[in-house]
Amino acid sequence: MRTLRWLSVMSACALIASPVVAQPAQTSPPATATDADSDIDPAAMEAMKRMSAYLGTQTSFELKTNGAFDLVLDDGQRLQFGDNATFKVRRPNGFVIERVGDYKDRRFTYDGKKLTVSSPRTSYYAQVDAPPTIRETLALASDRYGIELPLTDLFRWSEPGGGRADDIKEALYVGPALVDGTRTDHYAFREADVDWQIWIAQGDAPVPRKIVITDRTDPSSPQYTATLAWNFRPAFDAQTFAFTAPAGAMPIRLTALGK
Repeated sequence: MRTLRWLSVMSACALIASPVVAQPAQTSPPATATDADSDIDPAAMEAMKRMSAYLGTQTSFELKTNGAFDLVLDDGQRLQFGDNATFKVRRPNGFVIERVGDYKDRRFTYDGKKLTVSSPRTSYYAQVDAPPTIRETLALASDRYGIELPLTDLFRWSEPGGGRADDIKEALYVGPALVDGTRTDHYAFREADVDWQIWIAQGDAPVPRKIVITDRTDPSSPQYTATLAWNFRPAFDAQTFAFTAPAGAMPIRLTALGK
């Protein structure tokens, strides 16, 4: 019987951590990588910095992603599964992330005091005490419980000593492109084991509109791809970030790493 190998889906850039400071947006198109001797095009790096800085100025937003990821059979055949998500974010202390996919559903709720992980399909949920900020809560989820929330690297681009910029081996500007009717600039980056591409909207709101991530540790090069739609004027209320267990839902323990 053929078995499945998961694509290790990393995140292209951070969504809900601390903002970074960058230079004002440039209106001229970036230079191509061939204009420099280095494998890293400074204009591509600056574009990511601008994008991260812009996202960091938004105190609340709603993001919807329409994505797909590959699962690889042990004979190398690739299968594709849908993986869509909705992010509701209120800085500094609230988020709801809902993933709905062909393979599984997950909901992550943070209200400034507790982090709740729930599985709508199975009616199980787990809660743990959480620190007072989103950034600290993401670190808690990852470091203590091994939970990597989807697309939570977009704002970490320029974080000292841990941002994605530190891992880049190659970076280049590919060219202009349309994504769902939006004019964007297409960039490509390479890390030690991962290739990723990002399409950033042109103009005064440089938001990411599409990402493609390729896992080079697998000979079949499985991919994750998603288009992103943003709303920076969401209608949140007091109950948006509160978790209420559905009738019949059963609490379970969230086990820490190494336990």
